[in-house]
Formats: sequence, C-alpha cells, structure tokens
Amino acid sequence: MLENLGQQALINIISHLFFIGITFYALQALNFEKLLRKNRVFQARLLYILLTIMIGSAVSNFFLDYLYWSRQLQMLF
Repeated sequence: MLENLGQQALINIISHLFFIGITFYALQALNFEKLLRKNRVFQARLLYILLTIMIGSAVSNFFLDYLYWSRQLQMLF
C-alpha cells in the first residue's frame, strides 16, 4: 500500500517538473518585453517564473487526472 503511494508521489513530481519545463520552453517563444515596463527586470522574471509554474501545474494536473480516471475505468467491467 505504501509502495503504491510512493510510486504515485514520484509520478506526480516527475509530471509537474516535466510540464513546467515544457511550459518554460514554450513561453520563450513569446515576446513579453512589449508588455512590461522598463527597469522592472526582477518583477518581469518573477512574473515569468510564476506564469510558468501556473500553466505547467495546470497541464500536469489535467494529465494526472486523465491518467487516474483512465485507471478507474477498469472498475466498470
């Protein structure tokens, strides 16, 4: 039982880090410089990091929910 929880925790951590990395890579295609004020480098970087974590975590949660629900479909039959 505890081994299963450990495996699930590891899958969740890997999924979140993977999708946060993909989101960081994808957001580099956007040009945020036109939206931000001058001389606000620290705030711009912080916003970029928070946006990356927010989007990556949302996508990861969707993926993990889908994986969980697909495993639960066995219970129907």
